[in-house]
Amino acid sequence: MLALAAGLLVGCERGASTGAAPSSAAPARAGCPAALARAEAAVRQAEKSDPAGGSAPAGGPRAVPGKSVVYVAQTMVNPGVAGTAQGVQEAARAIGWNARVIDGQGTPAGIQAAFSQAIALRPSGIVIGGFDPRLTSQQVAKAHADRIPLIGWHAVGSPGPSKDPELFTNVTTRVEDVAKASSDWIIAHSHGTAGAVVFTDASIPFARNKSELIKKGLATCSGVKVLDEENIPIPDTSSRTPQAVSSLLSRFGDRWTHSVAINDVYFADAAPALRAARRKGTAAPFNIGAGDGDPSAFQRINGGQFQAATVPEPLSAQGWQIVDEFNRAFSGEPASDYVTPVHIATAANSAGHTTWDPPGYRAAYRKIWGEGP
Repeated sequence: MLALAAGLLVGCERGASTGAAPSSAAPARAGCPAALARAEAAVRQAEKSDPAGGSAPAGGPRAVPGKSVVYVAQTMVNPGVAGTAQGVQEAARAIGWNARVIDGQGTPAGIQAAFSQAIALRPSGIVIGGFDPRLTSQQVAKAHADRIPLIGWHAVGSPGPSKDPELFTNVTTRVEDVAKASSDWIIAHSHGTAGAVVFTDASIPFARNKSELIKKGLATCSGVKVLDEENIPIPDTSSRTPQAVSSLLSRFGDRWTHSVAINDVYFADAAPALRAARRKGTAAPFNIGAGDGDPSAFQRINGGQFQAATVPEPLSAQGWQIVDEFNRAFSGEPASDYVTPVHIATAANSAGHTTWDPPGYRAAYRKIWGEGP
């Protein structure tokens, strides 16, 4: 059950530019000029609203008519899962297919039942939305026996086709890119002199790997010091994060200038302790989430409430990509090698929005499918 719970949480990240006000105590010179210059250039690129490389594959097969897909959701309470499911439904309407969402209610039994129900509908394809397919091995085997292609969203740790478990493809950003973007942001925002705290959940291998990559990125700048790493399981964030933040403030004081978390939720739970310590929401520690970037994360960022940035997933765009990948499977073509470029959202570039919705992908997919100009 412990392994099952950890696996389920891989897809449960909830969430919010250097556009956040830089520290008034910024040093006159960086501790790592070369690394700082590289980080600043990477952050400028990641903060752009129009991602380099476009927001959809360069081409693909025309629409195959008359198909149906079922999105098996880990839980529709998870904003990342729900946002992607909505993107799948929108894209299905655009391509002329039927799409249905079945909510697994966030429990192993519920997810297994939802998957079984999806198979019974005999759809053309099934989406594994935010949970580890190895936890539903019987249903996965049945789907393969029935020749129903499976596509994951955050189902395994890397984007692209998967052999074990067998998926036509998995849609997600690259954890390496997300980790690098968040560590680059801290280096750039601090002018290469941060005192950083990393929040992680070491019980989840995916999360532990992400935090290790973040620390490696921070280590590229000799002027950035990792003061501490807080290992707080995601289910315990509300009970343990406030106490951890109070302890960090007591131990490090003003040396604690920046934080990065594998999940935006840590900062929702850190806010009360920071507020109680009379810290300002737009002052140090400046916090960046390396997670989904859900609406609550954007609300904290836009409102200046103890979060300065997030590295969000483009949830709707990924829903459209899932439909496009199914169209490739139905056409007998391989999965695309497209992965959405990483983005950093701040109050300066979010325009008050509460999601990251890159421009142009709807028109691009319609053109690929022959459903638009």
